[in-house]
Amino acid sequence: MVSVAELLEKHVGLEIESLDRIYLNGYVPNLQVGGQVVNFMTQHLDQPIPSPAVMEQIGTRFRADVRQFTEDNEVPLIQFKKRERKIDRVRPLLRTAEKQGRCGVVAVGVAQEFQRVFACHRRKEPRRSGAPWFDFVKADRRVTCYYFYILDEEFGECFIKICTYFPYPIKLWCNGHEWAKRQAETLGIDFTPLSNGFASCEDPAALQAVCDRLGPLQIQKLFDRWMRRLPRPLTDRDRAAGYWWELSMRQIEVARTTVFDASRYARSFFEAIVRDNLGLGRPHEVELIFSGRPVRMGRPRKHKEIFKTKVVTRGVDVRINLFYKNSRIKQYLKDGRALRIETVVNRPDDFGVKRRLENLPALQDKARAANRRILEVESAGQSCAIGPTLFERIQQPYVREGQRTGAIRFGDPRAMALAGALCQTLHAVAGFNNRSLRALVAGLLGIDYSDRQMTYDLRRLRLHGLIERFPRRLRYRLTHDGLMFAVFYSKLAERVIPPLFANHQPNTPTKLRRALQTIGRCVDHSFQLAQLRPAA
Repeated sequence: MVSVAELLEKHVGLEIESLDRIYLNGYVPNLQVGGQVVNFMTQHLDQPIPSPAVMEQIGTRFRADVRQFTEDNEVPLIQFKKRERKIDRVRPLLRTAEKQGRCGVVAVGVAQEFQRVFACHRRKEPRRSGAPWFDFVKADRRVTCYYFYILDEEFGECFIKICTYFPYPIKLWCNGHEWAKRQAETLGIDFTPLSNGFASCEDPAALQAVCDRLGPLQIQKLFDRWMRRLPRPLTDRDRAAGYWWELSMRQIEVARTTVFDASRYARSFFEAIVRDNLGLGRPHEVELIFSGRPVRMGRPRKHKEIFKTKVVTRGVDVRINLFYKNSRIKQYLKDGRALRIETVVNRPDDFGVKRRLENLPALQDKARAANRRILEVESAGQSCAIGPTLFERIQQPYVREGQRTGAIRFGDPRAMALAGALCQTLHAVAGFNNRSLRALVAGLLGIDYSDRQMTYDLRRLRLHGLIERFPRRLRYRLTHDGLMFAVFYSKLAERVIPPLFANHQPNTPTKLRRALQTIGRCVDHSFQLAQLRPAA
């Protein structure tokens, strides 16, 4: 049977890392609280009374501008129905425009959606002058939103959603792979496309360099380019006064695509991942879901950190989802011949990154590291044999950096629980700390496990070279030796020891008992050759 490591080494034709789907928020920084709204109306617009009537005037003008825009440019205005999948309605128009080579606004959709907007409340007591006065507070309201579906010269299909109510939040969606395809065509790089990706390329290094160039500057240019052309609630005069949208990250997908030489290698690779890594280390929650309908990927609100694995089968397609806080990593086969790993970041804070668009490179670096680390963990899931030097070292007390540390002996319940907790795939995403690892070890031990014991075990692991600390952070990650230790201990305990004990049970199947007896004779023979006395 071909291993994961062999497939990665010998049968990979192309490997590309790139931004995939990019979903951003647009917000006006100085229109986020009630006092800023009052200043906007009284000082900027010179209105004597800040009132909802001013908001209504801006919204009415914006809606009229949108209708005029669709008429002047002969763009269809589509009224979306409740629970309708919008892209299914618009995709035929986008494909037609793509075939015709016609860039621009392809369609404008109208939908009623809940948005965080300003609600007005009239004060019971008027001002001393007798004029009415209003309070402005944010609330979720069902309001009108316009979807501008665009075929851009550089990004291909994208859309901008603009809310018609104050403070006019915006959403921007685009795709990094489509941008990279157009850039590669411009530069004359020969490639074969994959659905939302690349299947092959004559110059992989040049293609990777193109993917690496996509960043905040290109995305900001896309936004500015279309905000100059589209109707909008804020005017050029507002922008000159500092009232304009800034972009922040709402959802970022960072992809790693591994294209194999043949489809059979891709299937073998994915089957090996599912077989050898799903239950590794007994994760907190493992769900096998076999259904033909979408699966909700949410998490209970009461828990800040939920880690779990889901394997979703839809028809013949299998998808693995590894969850970490609000984010997740997806693994699935792309067009039957490529492994796609996507880190989907729903909250940049989960990775210690701020949300503003300028921080996209830092977030992309961490997401790419997570994608690579997942492959390392899965490769180690099969080739987990550790060398005698490492095994002997961790079985004995060890002195490092002038400090003596205790042994981590195989079979010791605390050592086995520690190994099982360490090899959970969630640590490949963002590391672990004393608190998160202690909860996992305590769950595997089934007894009280104190903070002091966890501190001692972290020291043991660090001095044995099995973990290392993140710079300037109280978080740790596994080293290569640590990964091999965790997987080796867990697999040996899970796959070898229970069958050996089963040999002494009266209900053990005859074939299994005979096989175990054969193993026992081989072990005894090895002891005799080594001139060792077998245990009674």
